[in-house]
Amino acid sequence: MAESLRRLRTPLFVVAIQGVHLPASGGHWFFGSGLPPVDALPLHGYAPPCLPEQLGDPGFCAELGLRYPYLGGSMAKGISSATMAEELGKAGMLGFFGAAGLSLAAVESAIDRLASSGIPYGVNLIHSPHEPDLEADLADLYIRKGVRLVEASAFLALTLPLVRYRVHGIHRIADGTIVAPNRIIAKVSREELAEKFFSPPPEKFLRALVADGSITAAQAELATHIPMAQDITAEADSGGHTDNRPAIALFPTMLSLAGRMQSAHGYGARLRVGLAGGIGTPASAAAAFAMGAAYIMAGSVHQACVESGTSDAVREMLAVTRQADVAMAPAADMFEMGVTVQVLKRGTMFPMRAARLYELYRNCSGLDDLPAAERDKLEKNLFHAPLEQIWQETRAYFLHRDPRQAERGDRDPRHRMALVFRWYLGQGAHWAKAGEPSRRMDYQVWCGPAMGAFNEWTAGSFLEPPSRRTVGTVAYNFLFGAAVLARATSLRCQGVDLPPEVFRAEPFSIEQIMVYLG
Repeated sequence: MAESLRRLRTPLFVVAIQGVHLPASGGHWFFGSGLPPVDALPLHGYAPPCLPEQLGDPGFCAELGLRYPYLGGSMAKGISSATMAEELGKAGMLGFFGAAGLSLAAVESAIDRLASSGIPYGVNLIHSPHEPDLEADLADLYIRKGVRLVEASAFLALTLPLVRYRVHGIHRIADGTIVAPNRIIAKVSREELAEKFFSPPPEKFLRALVADGSITAAQAELATHIPMAQDITAEADSGGHTDNRPAIALFPTMLSLAGRMQSAHGYGARLRVGLAGGIGTPASAAAAFAMGAAYIMAGSVHQACVESGTSDAVREMLAVTRQADVAMAPAADMFEMGVTVQVLKRGTMFPMRAARLYELYRNCSGLDDLPAAERDKLEKNLFHAPLEQIWQETRAYFLHRDPRQAERGDRDPRHRMALVFRWYLGQGAHWAKAGEPSRRMDYQVWCGPAMGAFNEWTAGSFLEPPSRRTVGTVAYNFLFGAAVLARATSLRCQGVDLPPEVFRAEPFSIEQIMVYLG
């Protein structure tokens, strides 16, 4: 039974005689008007062919030039590397380059590399409330370099740079269709934000863009007929920025919202919803598609693959992670706002130490207000240097990157403290990516519980060692396994009693999967 289910191109007829597998040429009479032959076997269940490329929304794949409804989500500081995006693109999927936290030059270099490869790709634009100029510069870079697909993540509200990117080059073609060359896939976990992305660009931003000459009045009028994002990724319990929402509750809500917004605005294009957060096994991928996901997006498990831009030390830590080995910690980019990110807690003290910094920030007016004992512990255990020295290093950094932050730190002791504490948070991600051995206890590794589920699924298989994990192998297994499970579920819904091993969807090499696909 398990072997027959894996042959995804072949219809499977289950008859009363256990173990009989009829070929595709048999059983056609079941769909005709004639009577079955007298020697026909009684049909107990039927599983039609189901290929990985048939999962999800076919329109989504067609519009993005993909074969499979599978995306690699962006992870900051190039952890979602150009190599990872290339491998997914060559496999008929799509990867987003993780631009957050990198210099404009580094992002531009990655864009040039991906553009020259000729494969579908996207680039991340993360909300930067403390550095709005950086967000604007990235949007300008994407427009200048002709980047046609952006993943918008961690946004708390729509911003002018994001709107400028979306409406740039909007026009109407001869048949009257409105074409917006720049596409946004928004990753969100709150309904009120999803509604903003499913709505047309805000009028106040369109007026501002007309006023500064970025678009014409005619283009602004056209923009009122398109959504900010045709596609939204419902982000459940993911690594990094997350609201820890359960996918089984979040996704149906987002899908229902898409239907309501489609009706309210009468868009010519169909609004779609994909799912991310918790995608760590073929079973979770199958569940996403069964709920109606247009596509799935993986993140945490990709970080554990050899193509990711992190260190071997982190890959080894991720390989022994279990589902409960994650925790929420203050986010470096939104520290003062109390925003948290989900990180790995096994093998590192970062979550506990970062939480202590935020507690001190809330209770103290500045570095000079820190209790002597606390300051001593911080300098000894976290910063490995006097706090004044860290401030001078931080000040020099911001004088180059954003002088307003340094000037405010000179004036405001509490902001100075925030910048110093953010130094530790930011360095934690840098030490992890670089694999700095002396700072292992301070690694900040963005990770969700999907990593633990992946490790449990791969235990004892060829995918257990970190060195064997490639994004292509992971992606093909998720899609292939999801298709197998869809066929198995169809039979179970018809009352066929299937053995438990059918639903495990064990890992296979890409070569084995291709044999099954024929």
